[in-house]
Amino acid sequence: MSDESKKQHLAGQLALILCAIFWSTSGLFIKMLDWHPLVIYGVRSSIAGLFMLCVRFFQKPAPKPKNKKAPLWAGAFAYSFVMLTFVLANKLTTAANAIMLQYSAPIWAALLGWFLIKEKPRWEHWTALVMIFAGFFIFFRDSLATGALFGDSVAILSGIFFGAHSVFMRMQKDANPADSMLLSHFISLIISIPFIILYPPQLSASTIFPIVFMGVIQIGCSSLLFSYAIRRISAVQAMLTATIEPLLNPVWVLAVTGERPTVSALIGGGIILTAVLTTQLPIAASAIREKGGKHDVF
Repeated sequence: MSDESKKQHLAGQLALILCAIFWSTSGLFIKMLDWHPLVIYGVRSSIAGLFMLCVRFFQKPAPKPKNKKAPLWAGAFAYSFVMLTFVLANKLTTAANAIMLQYSAPIWAALLGWFLIKEKPRWEHWTALVMIFAGFFIFFRDSLATGALFGDSVAILSGIFFGAHSVFMRMQKDANPADSMLLSHFISLIISIPFIILYPPQLSASTIFPIVFMGVIQIGCSSLLFSYAIRRISAVQAMLTATIEPLLNPVWVLAVTGERPTVSALIGGGIILTAVLTTQLPIAASAIREKGGKHDVF
């Protein structure tokens, strides 16, 4: 791997980590809103879409190849359905079940990426997948419960959409993946319109900040960061790195309420973080070799 490739890979990883940090704030701010979940889903996405349009207006991007229509629309619908199914899963099964089953996404990203775009997962990816599932089980051991079969199925579907979304976005690495994210937000708004009419959101001083924060930061900025990252790292690597998102939820709860995570959560979180770091071993080994005068290519 060339020095430039390593720099691009590192930039993509850092962007994905920041993206996961923004994603992780959703649970905290959703709890602040006493709105119908699909109203939150739609209003949040509409704000995110407008934010992305504003960013695009002030940007002066260099000419790039146009997005192919199939990956563009497939990525847009996939991400919209990720958000929709995850909201529904949280209402139909336990929160722990919903998160664990949605984060089957790296498996689907590995398989679909291998099949559709010939990005064969490396040994460290498969190792990380096993470690991550073990870590999630330990992390959520105290809160896992037998959820409703239908709710658990919806959560698995959310994971499939999440993994597929990363692959469809990766297909646009030579174009502009942000177009898919922008479209996904307006698709979400269209889907949610009947619910917004039936359950109009109550705007007040206590609701404006959470919904604007989620629209601009938690979804808007994260969409731009994910679009930037997926052009530089593989679909399965993106999903593996994104698994740090649920680990950060207890951090926000600790910061706001003072509630401390359990020992199981700390152990499970440590395993997951180790798994994510494992995926960086080839690049680290390559850098060490080059400093020693060897120039192996992974």
